Amino acid sequence: MKADFDNAASKYDATFTHTVIGSMQRALVYEQLAVHLKASPPKKILEINCGTGEDAIWLGKQHFEVIATDISEKMIEVAQSKTSLEKLRFVQSDMNGIHKEFSPNSFELILSNFGGLNCLAPVELATFFENIASVLKPNGKMILVIMPKNTIWEQSYFLLKMEFKKIFRRKGAFAMANVDGEKVKTYYYNPKDIVNLANTKFAVREWKPIGFFIPPSYLETFFKNKPKLISFLNVLEQNVKNASWLAKYADHYLIVLQKK
Repeated sequence: MKADFDNAASKYDATFTHTVIGSMQRALVYEQLAVHLKASPPKKILEINCGTGEDAIWLGKQHFEVIATDISEKMIEVAQSKTSLEKLRFVQSDMNGIHKEFSPNSFELILSNFGGLNCLAPVELATFFENIASVLKPNGKMILVIMPKNTIWEQSYFLLKMEFKKIFRRKGAFAMANVDGEKVKTYYYNPKDIVNLANTKFAVREWKPIGFFIPPSYLETFFKNKPKLISFLNVLEQNVKNASWLAKYADHYLIVLQKK
């Protein structure tokens, strides 16, 4: 997995972060995240699967202390090249062992954006939740953005392409997702799956759709030259952004867990 993301690092910002669709989906995440940052400002934040550091930099510019981690050395190198913020530190670390690298009760908030945890199989994800709770302070939160099983955009896309075997590929045990040309073994989870996997250590507070009307990033080529259409879809997205029942049908969803 490390090698897959190392290979994708140099292209990731161009193919997702700085695209029209990627920017719109990230803005939706920030809008939801900002509510929690304002309600109970964390002193220290841990980001898992930070990629090229876009979210960590956004948090750092708001003067939060952030430690951002990723398994990929190349992703970390790209992230470090983008900033010199004093309260932001990038660390190469495998999320499966990250709980061993920090003292108990070190953070008030843990963030994982855009499907990083979808790289873990169910047994691995359950173990992750068991372990990661130790580095959160009492009542600390985890805010995760995860890819669900029932994404309508993807099902419609494969239906129109008449690739019928792929329509429900997310409902299988796993699927091979394309990350900038690299095939990554990916597991998909609806919100209730996360509730069941995390319930020994965490209470789930809410979940919201990210990208119900805004399409997946692999449709960027089609939409980037249609500003009126993508703007209209963004308006529709704003109207359903708090509709929890749509979360499992969106491209991603944001889920908030609180340590018990």
